[in-house]
Amino acid sequence: MKKYIIYIIVLVAGLLLGKLFFGNSLDKETSHNHQTESNTSQMWTCSMHPQIMQPEAGDCPICGMDLIPAEAGADGLSPNQFKLTKNAMALANVQTTIIGSATANTDNGITLSGKIAKNEEANAVQVSYFAGRIERLNISFTGENVREGQLLATIYSPELVKAQQELLTASTLKETQPALYKAVRNKLKLWKLSDNQINQIESSKKVKENFPVYATVSGTVSEKLVAQGDYIKQGQPLFKIANLNTVWANFDVYENQISNFKVGQAIAITTNAYPNEVFNAKISFINPVLNPKTRTVTVRAVLNNRKELFKPEMFVTGKVDTRVMDTKVQLLIPASAVLWTGKRSIVYVKPDADNPIFEMKEIVLGNKLGDNYEVKSGLQSGDEVVTNGVFTIDASAQLQGKKSMMNHKKEMSEQFEVSKQFTSQLQTAYDAYIKLKDNLIKSDAELAKNGASTLHKALQNIDMKLLTSNKAHKQWMPLNKTLKSSSNGIANSNDIKAQRNQFKILSEHFILAVQSFGINEVSYKQYCPMADRDKGAYWLSKEKQVLNPYFGDTMLKCGEVKQEINNN
Repeated sequence: MKKYIIYIIVLVAGLLLGKLFFGNSLDKETSHNHQTESNTSQMWTCSMHPQIMQPEAGDCPICGMDLIPAEAGADGLSPNQFKLTKNAMALANVQTTIIGSATANTDNGITLSGKIAKNEEANAVQVSYFAGRIERLNISFTGENVREGQLLATIYSPELVKAQQELLTASTLKETQPALYKAVRNKLKLWKLSDNQINQIESSKKVKENFPVYATVSGTVSEKLVAQGDYIKQGQPLFKIANLNTVWANFDVYENQISNFKVGQAIAITTNAYPNEVFNAKISFINPVLNPKTRTVTVRAVLNNRKELFKPEMFVTGKVDTRVMDTKVQLLIPASAVLWTGKRSIVYVKPDADNPIFEMKEIVLGNKLGDNYEVKSGLQSGDEVVTNGVFTIDASAQLQGKKSMMNHKKEMSEQFEVSKQFTSQLQTAYDAYIKLKDNLIKSDAELAKNGASTLHKALQNIDMKLLTSNKAHKQWMPLNKTLKSSSNGIANSNDIKAQRNQFKILSEHFILAVQSFGINEVSYKQYCPMADRDKGAYWLSKEKQVLNPYFGDTMLKCGEVKQEINNN
């Protein structure tokens, strides 16, 4: 019995010693495992770039700032991105399209509106070759058809009466004074009397009081300029006669479409009067002068009208197939995707194909090709853009306080206190910007490329960590992104026109950068109202003198100083 009691005591003592020695270790291990699990689920983000999500602490791969623990439920969206629910997407019928580079071979081509006009080359003005009074007018109304040689009017002319009397007198002296006789006959010929008419007067020996006026061309009377009984002067117009066997089809073409047209290009013409017929013609004339009121030029085609199908002032529609003449690769976007905010064009992109996330982007458009626009900058092949429900998307962005059509124009003009080192780095970039501007003034695309590359490197050397204020950092980040993108776009282009389009965007953001952070000198904000197809554009200069980078020598002095920026 004592033996069993001893075994029990030893067992209890062992358990107590085991708990004493190993219990804390087990608790620590359990605690450590929980902590490890907790640490594993912790994500780290950047205060400036919430789209950055990493499983462990470190530096932001974009701006280099220290990452901070992400809050529970952080969605990883950038400041200008926003999310819609599936119900909102369905109610707005939001549709998207993935855009890609393609040749400008839209099946729709370019559709133009126009009117039928009289062929001015076939028009004639019927005049009177002598002064007098209209005794009889044989044309009663406009639109009346006449044929060559038809009697139009009868005119009493005192001058002709006197000239006939001179002829009758000279005819009796033609043997003795042949020169006088010949001079009198020639005088009558100057008034367009024929030899037969003159011989008839001479043989009858009678003076005719009334003389006929015959049509010199066939056609339709388009305008009646006199009435019976009117007194007219020599050379005064009586009628305008239009030959409508051919007519003009005149179309208005906007200036951003001019490059799509050339003389000899085929155009298919239709009209509401004959909806089932297509009349094929060729462009015969492109007006070299732009209409300053409508900002259009006239493109003309000549139509055969022997069947009298076309009437002047009739509305017509022309369609030009651009595939024939434009085979360069272009980035096209559906017209329904674009919103206009005065001078700017914006779209909404869907950066995440699997989630209803959207973001506004500003783009530069080129020509309209059918139902599409050519995209000069702001998008790239593979981007997914909203093509239906765009206004609903924009309203959602506005309600969520994101960048939208209504509020994206607000300039970030707050001034910040920054370190001398940051100012010096921005000054280096500003000097490179000025050199790029000077190269564009020279209209030298190669020099502009080199200048843009230098500017891009200067922007990359600006240390964002020098901006210790969160507000200053938030101000700089979107500016820096656009400045780099625009300078890179200029550096990769050989087309001076495309470089100037990018320079406009670059300048707008560089102006904000100089206004917000300052440089070590005075800068002049200058403006040209005729740049960018009369939409206007700004740039910066070291001098007050205006030298225009958007036109170069063609309009070197166009512009004015809008602001003197001095943050010193």
